[in-house]
Amino acid sequence: MASSIKDPREEVLQAWYMDDSEEDQRLPHHKEPKQFVSLEQLAELGVLSWRLDADNHETDPELKKIREERGYTYMDVCEVCPEKLPNYEEKIKSFFEEHLHTDEEIRFCAAGSGYFDVRDRNDAWIRVWVKKGGMIILPAGIYHRFTLDESNYIKVLIVYDSTNDSLTVAN
Repeated sequence: MASSIKDPREEVLQAWYMDDSEEDQRLPHHKEPKQFVSLEQLAELGVLSWRLDADNHETDPELKKIREERGYTYMDVCEVCPEKLPNYEEKIKSFFEEHLHTDEEIRFCAAGSGYFDVRDRNDAWIRVWVKKGGMIILPAGIYHRFTLDESNYIKVLIVYDSTNDSLTVAN
């Protein structure tokens, strides 16, 4: 009998192949017909994911374990929205510029939601919708970009060590 137990990460993370539309970057941009990407397919690209306790991230034992295993001792908080981010329009455009890092990029959504777009091995864009409680790790060397969704708000925890170069959201 097949298991019908749903992966709890699916409540806070969804992924799909994007269309080529030039419409507002904050829209979902699903292909027609929709082509969803499983969390396992993301993992094959090196994109790791978790569902964590966003309301108690300071004491979440799973987040503590992940940070210890990966050697991440620092954590910053960044709120991306017109009211809280200086130079919002300029910053949101720069976040949506395709780029890569020499270290992995770790983002935990403590509130709100947004899109992390990653390239697959054939250079097609996959949109990863991260909602409150979702955490992703983008591997070093993967082309990616970020944008808000239509809610226009995300509060992310940026986890890193002192040598990490992936602090583009915090800077």
